[in-house]
Amino acid sequence: MSELTLTVMRLGFLAVLWLFVIVSIQVIRSDLFGTRVTQRTARRAEAQRPQQQRPQPQRQQQGGGGRRGRGGGRNAPTKLVVSEGSLTGTTVALQGQTITLGRAHDSTIVLDDDYASSRHARIYPDRDGQWIVEDLGSTNGTYLDRTRLTTPTPIPPGAPIRIGKTVIELRK
Repeated sequence: MSELTLTVMRLGFLAVLWLFVIVSIQVIRSDLFGTRVTQRTARRAEAQRPQQQRPQPQRQQQGGGGRRGRGGGRNAPTKLVVSEGSLTGTTVALQGQTITLGRAHDSTIVLDDDYASSRHARIYPDRDGQWIVEDLGSTNGTYLDRTRLTTPTPIPPGAPIRIGKTVIELRK
């Protein structure tokens, strides 16, 4: 083997080795330090303030237009409540927008749960006003009333949605 080939192979091996070390350090750093809880709380408070100010105009539009005749009635859920887990008591008003669940900073509900993926699941309304839960390819799965989700599934009000140790319910 020529000296040039041997030198290129050594440099390539060294580059791959350093890449492995850098990725390992990033993974360890994110596992040890993660995100600051104070930032999550502040972000969640900011995200909920505008949501609490918007429901009245949207309800007027729904009531006046009658667009959602089937699902927008009296039995439709109005809030998403965390009933178990580290965020117990957290409530998010349902206003027709998609709610994302996971460990990522930009999720609507940021789960501080070892069994949750960064983009774990989403809850969104369909055209009939029903709410749908969809697992986004999470490692540990999303469960609706003890059944692991494989396809987007309508959520009956009060049915528990389990993501790791966190349980979420739709309520009126």
